[in-house]
Amino acid sequence: MKERLLGLISNKRRITLILIVLLAFTLRFYQLDSYPALNADEAAIGYNAYSLIQTGKDEHGNPWPIHFQSFNDYKPGLYFYIVVPFVKLFGLNEMSVRAPAAFLGVVTVLLVYMLVKELFDDEEGSLVASFFLAISPWHIHFSRGGWEANVATFFISLGVLLFLKGLKKPKYYYGCLVSFVLALYTYHAARVVVPLLGIGLFAIYFKDILKSKRTIIIAAVVGLVLVLPLALDLTKGGALSRAAGVGLFADPGPKSRLEEQRGEHSNISSLLAKSLHNKAVNYSLAFLENWGKHYWGEFLFLSGDEVQRNKVPETGEMYIYDVVLVGIGLIVIVRNLKKEHATIMWWLIVAPVASALTFQAPGALRAHNMIIPLVILSEFGLMCIVAQFRKRVSRTNLRNAFYIVVVAAICLNFGRYLHMYYVHMAKEYPFSSQYGLKDLVSYVQGHTSAYQKILVTDRYDQPYILFLFYMKYSPAKFQAEHTLTPRDGFGFSTVNHFDKYYFSTIRFDEAKVDNPNTLIVGTDTEIPNEANIVRVIYGPDGKPVFKIVAN
Repeated sequence: MKERLLGLISNKRRITLILIVLLAFTLRFYQLDSYPALNADEAAIGYNAYSLIQTGKDEHGNPWPIHFQSFNDYKPGLYFYIVVPFVKLFGLNEMSVRAPAAFLGVVTVLLVYMLVKELFDDEEGSLVASFFLAISPWHIHFSRGGWEANVATFFISLGVLLFLKGLKKPKYYYGCLVSFVLALYTYHAARVVVPLLGIGLFAIYFKDILKSKRTIIIAAVVGLVLVLPLALDLTKGGALSRAAGVGLFADPGPKSRLEEQRGEHSNISSLLAKSLHNKAVNYSLAFLENWGKHYWGEFLFLSGDEVQRNKVPETGEMYIYDVVLVGIGLIVIVRNLKKEHATIMWWLIVAPVASALTFQAPGALRAHNMIIPLVILSEFGLMCIVAQFRKRVSRTNLRNAFYIVVVAAICLNFGRYLHMYYVHMAKEYPFSSQYGLKDLVSYVQGHTSAYQKILVTDRYDQPYILFLFYMKYSPAKFQAEHTLTPRDGFGFSTVNHFDKYYFSTIRFDEAKVDNPNTLIVGTDTEIPNEANIVRVIYGPDGKPVFKIVAN
């Protein structure tokens, strides 16, 4: 009888896990091919994968690169290569670019279940943690797009899980090292987080690791060999120059502040002034401030990232109820600081370090892996509350009322998030993605032959790559005919001309005179209403995104 009961419980939990994974799949794949609109970075991933298939080179003619030059931002290349078979099988479209990231987002939900079970041998807690990740605003948002950060979080989570399994079966250390190395090839921020996370794991489990010295040494050698091509590629400078462009030292604020502070001394060249006010001190303080911002309640629970593409209106990276759950979870960890708890704490500490090393903090994208320790903390908090309630309350009706309140709070927060995501996000942040570009390219393609030239506004982020993507323009032809512009003030380059397509700011009076037999595409402010407008393309907020003029 006891065995039968245990079997029923086990089956229930298995079914619960399957339902959680199905929920995660639905949330990440529903309308994935159409919402939100494809952005320029995603189009770059898709088109470069298409170019590799067609020519064996990226859009700029670089053969099988480790970093993709793209907009001169040198994107880490692994996700491009993951997308290649999808583009080969299903064609160049939104789903091919997004499906791999969405799928790995779903798998990460399963990994969290396995991770919590491996750490704490807690079946209920594992299910709760995986459920919290399945409905997490932070995780859903970056799973529903070609975001390398989401894929890096998958590899980091897998690496930690395999490391923990390696403590019992050392052969898993090989998989751990490979997974961590793949994270390094996937996303810039992982190159800071993974080494720090690895150092912490090594320190926490030092005595356990020493039991398998031979395996660890071989795995480390394998890891070094695998990471060598990446290290060599970084010496070329392209990827490092992009990192320097967004790095903390690119922010002149701390330097200006030290000059101001020294100026307040009677002798600005004194030893005291130089010792107290220098770059090392001021940039260290700026880093600590940036790091601390990732734990602010406003960022986590109320408003999220400042960049509109990375957020949902009036929504934090986590739900409001997580304020209580994370707080209690932290108390649980501090009171029971065993190795397993120290693992979660260390991960939470190092997760936002890469983001803090930039001047764009707090950053939901660069600190994306932070969601894993946070949902585990939330699970701790909820399980602690439930355990205390079960211990202190025996009446069934009160217990049921408590469970109803908990479920209602979760459902209300979750329902509101979905409403804000699907109903309000595109309308309130119409420029967070390239809304209207797909319709524009479709219209232009149907009328290109009638005009000598197509002149398109460059008001919206990197329009040329969206044209290449939706037109499925020949990569070989594009490689031969385009020129990449010098970097702008933000460190990006673009292409302002290929074939008969030109991209620039539209000064309508000049454009009309200088470009006969031209289809002119501008924004609402660039094109006057009295112009010969043949088509208006509207954004999700009902306002004109593009006006098309036949000149």
